[in-house]
Amino acid sequence: MSNLPGIVVTGASGRMGQMLIRLIQDSDSARLVGAIERAGHDWIGRDLGEAMGSHANGVIVTADPLEAFSGAQAVIDFTAPEATLAFAKIAAQARLTHVIGTTGMSADHIAALKPCARHAVIVRAGNMSLGVNLLTQLTKKVAAALDTDWDIEVIEAHHNKKVDAPSGTALMLGEAAAQGRGIDLAENRESGRDGITGARAKGAIGFSAIRGGDIVGEHDVLFAGQGERIILRHVATDRAIFARGALKAALWGQDKAPGEYDMLDVLGL
Repeated sequence: MSNLPGIVVTGASGRMGQMLIRLIQDSDSARLVGAIERAGHDWIGRDLGEAMGSHANGVIVTADPLEAFSGAQAVIDFTAPEATLAFAKIAAQARLTHVIGTTGMSADHIAALKPCARHAVIVRAGNMSLGVNLLTQLTKKVAAALDTDWDIEVIEAHHNKKVDAPSGTALMLGEAAAQGRGIDLAENRESGRDGITGARAKGAIGFSAIRGGDIVGEHDVLFAGQGERIILRHVATDRAIFARGALKAALWGQDKAPGEYDMLDVLGL
């Protein structure tokens, strides 16, 4: 087992962190070698298994990424943009595969990852699932086939604890639609309509966000024309699909050259 790639999970106490931990522990392709939480968290210094309410597993939760990364080959990171950038610098120094599922990253955050990708593999995606990445490709093809008489709206729904909007997946789908049309998303985006907004701009790509209950993730790409509509849809019912995709990416990156990749690369789409 010691020859299997060692994986570190950041944000260990979160829902995705705990799901990743369980998945890696049950995997016959990887080892869990580290768990990171923010300084001051009550899991720091505790055995991870016991902190999760199970049997001790010998992994001590730490706030020090240098300590956690020292015996690892990859890190899977679903945290927050500033934390992700800090992890990226250290992961690059250690030449780890860095799988990033963090959402809410700005263009400046993403640009700041480029120097790190010169030294390490970075796999970053707004969504790690096979279905969503297929939906992205379909969105691009449909957008390329339709002219601006067809309005495009990306509609997403998530649980009531999600802190950012639109979701990373929604932005990924919007970017795919923009690429299909050959336009820049930032210059053609409509979000957060409220009050007297005026008519929709022709050619704009709109975003609508719904928050409620325990919705795992639902994404529709609506192409609305005169007298007809096309709706592409993906519904996630289990967060495990994201965890499985992230682990697949961490393993895929082990023999790749340093650089920036996404799930389309991992899945060969």
